[in-house]
Amino acid sequence: MDSLYIRVHPRDNVAIIVNPEGLPAGTRFPDGLTVAEHIPQAHKVALRDLDRGEPVVRYGQVIGSARRPIKAGSWVREELINLPAPPPLDQLPLATAVPASQPPLTGYTFEGFRNPDGSVATKNLLGITTTVQCVAPTVDYAVRRIKSEILPHFRNVDDVVAITHTYGCGIAMDAPGAEVPISTIRHISTHPNLGGAPLVVSLGCEKLQPDRLFQRNGSKQLPMLEADPFVIRMQDERGFGEVVSAILAAAEKRLEQLNGRQRTTVPASELVVGLQCGGSDAFSGVTCNPAVGYAADLLVRAGATVMFSEVTEVRDAVHLLTPRAINKDVARALIREMQWYDDYLARGSADRSANPTPGNKRGGLANVVEKALGSIAKAGTSALMAVASQGEKVTSKGLVFAATPASDFICGTQQLASMNLHVFTTGEGSPYGLAMVPVVKVSSRTLLAERWPDLIDIDAGSIATGAATTEDVGWEIFRFLLDVASGRKKTWADHWGLHNALAPFNPGPVT
Repeated sequence: MDSLYIRVHPRDNVAIIVNPEGLPAGTRFPDGLTVAEHIPQAHKVALRDLDRGEPVVRYGQVIGSARRPIKAGSWVREELINLPAPPPLDQLPLATAVPASQPPLTGYTFEGFRNPDGSVATKNLLGITTTVQCVAPTVDYAVRRIKSEILPHFRNVDDVVAITHTYGCGIAMDAPGAEVPISTIRHISTHPNLGGAPLVVSLGCEKLQPDRLFQRNGSKQLPMLEADPFVIRMQDERGFGEVVSAILAAAEKRLEQLNGRQRTTVPASELVVGLQCGGSDAFSGVTCNPAVGYAADLLVRAGATVMFSEVTEVRDAVHLLTPRAINKDVARALIREMQWYDDYLARGSADRSANPTPGNKRGGLANVVEKALGSIAKAGTSALMAVASQGEKVTSKGLVFAATPASDFICGTQQLASMNLHVFTTGEGSPYGLAMVPVVKVSSRTLLAERWPDLIDIDAGSIATGAATTEDVGWEIFRFLLDVASGRKKTWADHWGLHNALAPFNPGPVT
């Protein structure tokens, strides 16, 4: 391979090294730039001399300032860059550059399960919801029994999923923020992939009673009554054996219902796709995330819903998103979520320098600004149509910001309140997966895809070498999503059964 670097924007005064082994001192690029010291793959090289205090620019944006003079060809390491202040939230442009609508993309379909409420599933699952953490071990035991003894008789049902969590009691139910985990569990429990209704296991004495869990605005979302055959209250049964027998009997009844579901052809507009990145590196913002962003634009053109999230990794690039909001109200809603994060940090006397992680830094990311600029590439170029707060179910079509923390499992859990398909980009690698929706993994580097061929579904690293374009990989992702949603192809995460536990975010106090 020739000596290569990637300069994202003409204004950039740094670039990242493409060569897998990095480049040694003395390497000369075709433009005459000479490497002054060994620089690892994905790390930054100075394209010209930088004075102390001079802005360091990548993606055409300032990612910091030089802490001391930096010579052309030098390795621009994390410790050489001062973290800049975040964009001031009271000075952001609101809906000033709304992208024009692209031509509709028609004729694209997938094979999904249509539910009575009109929602569409990409899997056919029996879900068993828990109201409190105390019952989780019992439900996990029952699920193992159901899978081995009952599920094989119902061939149209894909799997049995225990919706367990660490919530439900010892909490201030009406405290600020408490509705976030409650509504998240509620929406997950009524997920389209569960046929819109779960089997519910309650202990009996917990604060989060079934009636409370399935209420919204004072009205019951599901008829969770004392005599409901799909609600098991453990403290009403005589011993562990009877509890498990009751769960198995209810599961068999529900499986009979689910077994009658059949896939039918539905338009691609029924997809609700959640986007997330984890273990990002400096390639993420130039390969996998832009390719996913291109696929996101295709999905939007097909009438689907696309969610991007991770407040902590949007905050430093929010100034590039508020102009794209469809109107000022949507822009203000996005700012509201960023303000929540600023206030959250202030309450904890923390700052945003805790991000990025050691793995992100190993992959060439110097700070959270650089990470954020690469992260929002997943959002493509479409207009931002809506913003959903934490715990809310997304109901809008088009591109939506769904506020979540950046932790993989918390973000994925909160996105599960809405999505029926998930895309996860990674540079350093992650075995992340979810039981309830397919998780498509896209790598930023070919080196990762070759090292983890049985974990990565799509390699976007070919973009870095010029072997493929962003558009090529974007279309590949789009078509793969339709195949996965139809059950024609299986992701590696589903192949191995890599299903992480759910983690509803609780920003409120406990008691």
